Amino acid sequence: MAKIIDGKAIRDYNLDLMKKEVALLNEQGIHPCLAVIIVGSDPASRVYVNNKKAACEKTGIISREYALPEETSEEELLGLIDTLNNDSEVSGILCQLPLPEHIDKEKILERILPSKDVDCFHPENIGRLSIGNGTLLPCTPNGVMKLLEYEGIDVAGKRVVIVGRSNIVGKPLAMLMLAANATVTVCHSKTVNLSEITRQADILVAAVGVPGFVTADMVGDGAVVIDVGINRNVKERLCGDVDFENVEKKASYITPVPGGVGPMTITMLMRNTITAAKNS
Repeated sequence: MAKIIDGKAIRDYNLDLMKKEVALLNEQGIHPCLAVIIVGSDPASRVYVNNKKAACEKTGIISREYALPEETSEEELLGLIDTLNNDSEVSGILCQLPLPEHIDKEKILERILPSKDVDCFHPENIGRLSIGNGTLLPCTPNGVMKLLEYEGIDVAGKRVVIVGRSNIVGKPLAMLMLAANATVTVCHSKTVNLSEITRQADILVAAVGVPGFVTADMVGDGAVVIDVGINRNVKERLCGDVDFENVEKKASYITPVPGGVGPMTITMLMRNTITAAKNS
């Protein structure tokens, strides 16, 4: 039976460390500040923004929220980002996704200064990550790395299989794993004989967005299983990409959904905000 990796406990541990770090920075006249922009009234986005605000409160990071109406134009949003880019008191800028259809997401994300891009979505930051020179790291992938680090799971020399090739999780996580000396395979919808590949993984990461996609027959005995998925099943309950009940019996470690990777995403957002403040 697998050990369940408690993302909430690891989050709290890291936030406590950051709270002390922020207090020391404040004594030096450095005040980390996160500006969050939300456009429209998407309920899920509101929950995410509120959670980010709560994490700021726990760590002592200054939180600014800019709630804009659905009909906000692309030019108005770009203008706000320009203002925040030029505001020396703002360490990091985050534009909550999704945006309304009339706004070009890529244009918005690329307008944020790379030095304030705490989501690590800007092409320059992704480029730096690819050559091992990143300072701001993608939040969910870095959260996965911190979970493994906390549990004492060394990825060096391990075979890591990532199921999912998104720009937000799969690709950047592969780069972080490579930087940590893992041997990485990235699988996707076109992968042939997927189960044969996943069964060879020492560390298996599921990030496909399909409830229960990874079943027990896809997991090797004693593998570490990281579930990045956040879905709702037929009963409208939160669940991951892994068939937790059955995979837990074969794995050595496993993350639950909710309470696994999710709490670490916002935690790493706080880390990036602190890093941006120190580098400004």
